[in-house]
This record gives sequence, structure tokens and C-alpha cells, in this order.
Amino acid sequence: MISFEAFNNALLRRSPAGRITLRDVIERRAPSFCNADTTVGEDQNVGSATSGDENSPSLSSFISTLVPTLVIAVIFMTLFLILRRRFKRNYQPRTYLGTLREQERSPDLPTGLFNWFSAFNKIPDSYVLNHQSLDGFLLLRYLKVACATCLVGCFITWPVLFPVNATGGAGQQQLDILSFSNITNKNRYYAHVFIAWIFFSFVFYMVARESIYYVNLRQAYLLSPLYASRMSSRTVLFTSVPTEYLNEGILRRMFGKHVKNLWIANDCKEIEELVEERDKVAMKLEVAETKLIKLATANRLKSMKRGRGQGGAVDTTDDTNGESGSFAAKWVPTKKRPTHRLKPIIGKKVDTINWCRSELERLIPKIDALQESYRAGNAKFIPSVFIEFYTQSEAQSAFQSLAHHHALHMSPRFIGVNPEEVIWKNLKINWASRVIRNILTISFVVLLIIFWSIPVGFVGILSNIKSLIGFASWLSWLNDIPSVIFGIVQGLLPTILLAVLMALLPIILRLMAKLGGCPSLSAVELRTQNFYFMFQVIQVFLVTTLTSAASAAVFQIICKPGDAPNLLATNLPKASNFYISYFVLQGLTISSGAVLGIAGLVVGKILSKILDTTPRKQYTRFASLAGLGWGTVFPIYTNLAVIAITYSIIAPLVLGFATIGLYLIYLAYRYNLLFVFNANIDTKGLVYPRALQQTTTGCYLSIICLIGLFGIKAAPGPIVLMVIYLVFVILFHVSLNSALNPLLLYLPKSLEAEEEALLGIEDGNSAGATTTTTTAEKGIQPSVANNSIDSPTNPKDTMPPAPHKKPNFVSKFLRPDIYTDYQTLRRLVPRGFADIVYDPVVERDAYYHPAIASQTPLLWVPRDEMGVSRQECAHSAKVIPMTDEGAGFDGKGKVVWDEGVGRPPIWTEKIYY
Repeated sequence: MISFEAFNNALLRRSPAGRITLRDVIERRAPSFCNADTTVGEDQNVGSATSGDENSPSLSSFISTLVPTLVIAVIFMTLFLILRRRFKRNYQPRTYLGTLREQERSPDLPTGLFNWFSAFNKIPDSYVLNHQSLDGFLLLRYLKVACATCLVGCFITWPVLFPVNATGGAGQQQLDILSFSNITNKNRYYAHVFIAWIFFSFVFYMVARESIYYVNLRQAYLLSPLYASRMSSRTVLFTSVPTEYLNEGILRRMFGKHVKNLWIANDCKEIEELVEERDKVAMKLEVAETKLIKLATANRLKSMKRGRGQGGAVDTTDDTNGESGSFAAKWVPTKKRPTHRLKPIIGKKVDTINWCRSELERLIPKIDALQESYRAGNAKFIPSVFIEFYTQSEAQSAFQSLAHHHALHMSPRFIGVNPEEVIWKNLKINWASRVIRNILTISFVVLLIIFWSIPVGFVGILSNIKSLIGFASWLSWLNDIPSVIFGIVQGLLPTILLAVLMALLPIILRLMAKLGGCPSLSAVELRTQNFYFMFQVIQVFLVTTLTSAASAAVFQIICKPGDAPNLLATNLPKASNFYISYFVLQGLTISSGAVLGIAGLVVGKILSKILDTTPRKQYTRFASLAGLGWGTVFPIYTNLAVIAITYSIIAPLVLGFATIGLYLIYLAYRYNLLFVFNANIDTKGLVYPRALQQTTTGCYLSIICLIGLFGIKAAPGPIVLMVIYLVFVILFHVSLNSALNPLLLYLPKSLEAEEEALLGIEDGNSAGATTTTTTAEKGIQPSVANNSIDSPTNPKDTMPPAPHKKPNFVSKFLRPDIYTDYQTLRRLVPRGFADIVYDPVVERDAYYHPAIASQTPLLWVPRDEMGVSRQECAHSAKVIPMTDEGAGFDGKGKVVWDEGVGRPPIWTEKIYY
């Protein structure tokens, strides 16, 4: 996915602003434009004088974009349909991987070229919620909502604005005839005003409706027995805790008898370094042992081919405890054993296996002793505390209360933090350092966004290097290089450089979020979402739009600077033609490229044969599923929605292509979330309301743009009406946020009591059965099983009936507070997914630093027929656990592991914290 998004953003940023005008503007080579009649006024023929070209090439540009993009998409989809049948690991791993529980797997699809479409369509989106993640489900919902909003926008704007614009009389051509720029009569602008009122009100209603839906779904999800029984739901993280409060006794007195467990974070630098060294040495030993066994196997196979080796297995059961390496010595000379230098180049050369064993013999007891010391509290504390309560309700009470009488102390607080997502080095940050870090990182991101045009501009200069040579004579030496190389420098190199820049940007933004002090990966994703959305709107949308409009009118502006506002007003709507092509590019290439996943296929089938030399590496690649970075996925498609909404009034044709593009992207993500992707980070769906709020940016930009265009055209009536509407929208938005924001963070007491009552009804089988029968006779909708497909026993079958009769579409759409309330949506969330039971050791060490809880790793080597692996395991096991079960060699001496088992010796069951 990253490569396709980076490539498309690279194409986007290579906008018309630099390809045509650099040499012409500098050398003033535009006499024909200056001599032409460029008067802008009320004349009916004004459009022909201000269009930059005599005839707008909008339609031809669109077709020239559509044809090659469609060809690429067809090729990608054809490859996907063919390869999907052959490479199940790449295209349907969630249907069978042993690392996933049965409840997490997706149903198998038919293996034909096209017969799987029907089965795929029958799987509801709620399957992602029940079997994958809340975030994934809400990503699909956002794409559907954005698509539906654009579609409704077409129904609202097209019947009115298309005729109004098309008969505007400004003489525009091709697609431009349907835009705001084709109007000369000021009275026609009232149509745009009132249609804007209707459509933007609909957008804000959709935001409000979806916010209500999310609040109820979130509450149902967090209060469900599956989630409420997890340790993280009952644990609160307090940061910036004063030194005097880093005492278990004081903290227990503060929070009373409700505290179950308490972990004061430690400065673990010493033990962390030792654990990292132990793991590094252990993996070095595993690689060396595998290499030795592989060499012995290869030499035996060569010997057998020469007719001198033993054709069968060697009985070595009585000699595995003999001298270390004695079995391997029969096949591998001493000088061929794995060795390494203690220091690069100049270090002493040592036998890797013997050295690693001696190092582990020193490190492991030392680490075990330190871990016990840390658990006993004999370590330096840092200002963060995890407190687990007996119930979720008690944890919510502590989370919602003011913990300390000084500002910024014991704050910010977090609940539901998964131990595997904690950024431990950020727990040592105190309140003052956090404030400074926030200021510095946010300032850096703002400057990065503002000055991002500098590296992009340099890439743009490379793409126009031939024009630059005509101006800068000192670059004339570039004319002497071969034409093939020159073509690469001017054509391919800029696109590659820009793709690299766009791929690096998310990494930089996540780094800034971490440096800013975010204590968990989910908090990092949420902050990255804000950062990346700012970048998308400013650089990908606004800068591109303004430069596109300015470049189209640059010659006229040079000749008559006083006409610049009118020229920009005429050309700004026509910049939408670029985004029509952009939606086509995004919809076709992103969707087809996402499902094809060519990069993963190449790495998995080709590079893995070179890089994965041990059973562990092979298994890790096989069992690891690709995840999504929510903080960089949502902003890309939020920005697409913003672009469509911004242009909805001044160029409504954009809405149609946005609808198609977003729907194709939705289908691609739907397939990947059901069958390919995994959720590695859980924000509890908080990315969704942020995306909804960010979508309203399109309304504000469009309103401001319309006010500006009306001002340029001297239309006071439409200006006043749009200003009035802007004030109304701001007041509505502020009121909506003030009402909903607390519900996005906290769980209400009223629902905790209601959930207990509903669970009591569900536990009463006789009462539940009676109620179900009675309500069914009254025509109330019975329970709908969404937890699994074709499941003979579903926990949701025991739920009480739905609280409402099945509504019609209009009622359900207009009253989300009734028909998507808590009782309705609690039927949608996972139930009976898994029993949440914690081993005492897991519960004891849950929120300790990983170095404190880290166990000595089990090494895994392939088994050979000569007994080398068994002897090596016997000798290494005296220092560190090692096994050769579940892995071996094929007939060519290549390392393989038993994929049919699915769960090799190093597999560990996922803990649902």
C-alpha cells in the first residue's frame, strides 16, 4: 500500500506549476498573451480571453488519464484473480493461519476466478468488527459514509447547478462548462448559495449522526463482557506522578480498597541493555547452530551423491551427551565451523557456538537476579504508575476523577492501554518536559508542512531540467550526457525521489508524535492522524490547487497584474479538472494495487528464500500479517472527502468521480480487512470521530472559497447569505462538539447499570425464552446473529429481542438516537469470542517493563538425520532451552518447517490484555 500511495502522491505533487512556466516567466516569453485582449468584465466572451489556452483541454486531459489508468487497473485485477487461487498465504491468510484463533478467522472463499464474488458480498462489514478490530470496521464505515455523502451530493447539486453553470454564458469549453467559472450573471450565484446551504447542512448532519452512532457503538463495545473482562479495561495509567506519590502505600490510600494491582514504572536501562544483549547472543547462537547443521547436511548429501555416504539415518541415541560437536565433526571440519570476530576486522576470532554459550551462561543468571530485584521494588522509580482495579466501573471512576491538586500532575491519564503498546521510554517524562516536547514537536511539524515545498520544488526543477538549462548556462554540460541518462534524470528520477519523500513523511510524523511524549502506540497514531491530515490538506490539496490555478493564468497576471483576482476566480474552479483525474487515479490504481499486493508477493516468494535462513525467520514471515497505520490511512481518504466537498459547489462534477473512487477503495479495503490485514494497534475506534471532524474542513474551505469568489465578482447578496450561514455552522459545530466530547472519552454510570440488567436478563434462560417468543408474536425484529457465518451455536442467539420494531430507511436515518442506540448496537459487538483468563505469572508481570517480564527465549533449529541437531540441543540446553522439533531439511538440503502444524515450538498464545 505505501508504495502505491507514495507513487500517486508523487504524481499529484508534480502539478502543472513548474512544468511550463519556469523559463517563460523568467525570460518573459509571452508576447502573444500580452498583445491579446485580456480584459475581464461583464463581456459575454470573457471566458475565451482568460482560459489560458484558447480551448480548455479538460476533457482530453481526463481521457488521457483515464485510459492508461484503466489499463493498469485491469492488468492488476487480472493478475489478482489469477494469483489469488495459487497463493493463499498472500491473498487469504486469515482463513487458515494457526496463529489466529478460530474466532478470528474468516470464512473460506470459492477458488474459481469469479464465483467467489457472491460469497464475498454476503459477508457483512460487521464481520470485521467481530473477528478483526473496531478500527477496521470503522474505516470501512467511513469510506461508505464518505461515498454516500458524495452520492447524495450529486443528487442535490447536479439537477440545479449543472443547468445553471452550463448556461452561464462565459464561453467555457468541455468539462469547464459545468463549473462555477462559466457564469457571468451575478443573480445565478443565489443558486449556488442555497444549494450550498442544503448540501453542507447534510454533511454536518451526517457528521452528527455518525458521531452519535460511534458513541453508542463505543459504549456497547467497551461495556461488553468480552472487553470489560480484559485487564486493560480495568487499568489506568497515570503519568507525571510526583516523586512523593511513587509509593504503593500512598497510592493505595488514595484510591482505596478498589485497587487490585499496582505497578510503579522503573528506570530499566541496565536490565534492558542486558536483556537486549542476551536476546542478541541467543539469536546469534541459533543462526550459528542452524548453519552448522545445514553444513553437515549439505556435506552428507554430497557424500551420498559420490556414493560414499550413508544412505539412511544414523542412530545416535546413545551418544548425544558425548563431546560437544562430535557428531558435527564427522561432516564439518573444525575450520569450517561458524566463527566471528569480537570486534570488526581487528577483533579476536572465536568459535561462535562456544562463545555464545559462555556468554549466555554469564548473562542469564544475572538477568534472572535483576528481574527478581526489580519486582521487589529495588529500583529507581520514574513518574508513571499503572493501577488495576477490580472492576471496570471503579477504573472509570478513577480515570474521570481529578487525581492531584496541582495542575498537570498525575495527568494526562489513560485507560485501556495494552501493555504491548506502551512506549516505555516516554513514561519517564515529567509534566514540564512534556509541555516543552509538545511545543517543539508541533512547531517542527508546522514548519515541515510549510516548507515541504522546498524539497518538492527541487524535485520539480529536476523534472524541468531541460528548461532550466536554457536559463542557467552553467548547466549546459548536461546537454552532453547521453539522451537515455538525461531522460532518466528528468523523467524517472524525480518520480522516485518524490515517492521516497512521501514514504518518509509518515515515519517523520510518527517520530515527532513519539518525541512529543505519547505513552502508547495508539496515542501516537491519533496524534499522527492530526499531523498527517494537516499535511494532506495544506500540501496535497491547497498548495496544489492554488499553484494549478495560478499557473493557468500566470501570463495574463504578468501582463495585467490588476486583473489577478478576476483571473484567479476564473481559473480556480477549473483546477478541479486535476482532481477529477486524481480521483480516477486513486480509485483505479489504489484499489487494484491494494488487492494485488505485488510487493508482499515478491518479498514473500523471492526475497524470503534468500533472507529467511532459519526456521524462526521462516515462521515469523509466514505467521506475521500486515497491519495498517491508522494515523496515516485515515487522513488520505479524509482528504479525498475534503476535496470532493470543497469543490461540490464550484465544480460539482467532482462529486461523481469521488463517489466512484471512494467506493472502489472501500471494496479493496473490505477484501484486505476480511482476508489479509491484521490489527496491530487498537485505538478503540477513536480515529473515526477525528476523521468525521476533519471532514468538516471541506465545508469550511468551500464556504470561505465561495465568499471569496462572490467578493471578487462583486455579488453582495450571496456574500451576506454565505457569511450568515458560516456563523450558523460554526455555532452548530461548537455546540455539537461540547455535547459529544465527554462521551468520546468516558463511560457513563447509567449504562453500566443498564448493561448489568441486560446481562441478568440474558442469564435467565427461561425468562429470556418467554420474552423472545412474546416479542416475536408481536412482530418485533428477532435477534440477528452477526458474530459468525453459518454458526450452529451463536452466543447472540441467547440475547433478548431487539428493543425496537424494524424501522424503515427514513426513520432509521433521521433518528439515530433511537434506532442506533446502546441496546441496538450492543447486539453488533463481539460476544462469546474467547474466555479471558490470565495465568498468575502473566497477571503479575502484565505492566512491568518487558525487560523485567522477559523470559529466556527458546531456540529452534532444524532436525537432521545424522543426530547433529539432537546433540547440539542437548549441549546448548544446559545454558538455554533449544529444540529441533517441527523443522528439518528437504531433499535438496534446504531448511523447512512444518507449515501444516501451524503452531511450532516457539509459538505463544496471544494474550488479550
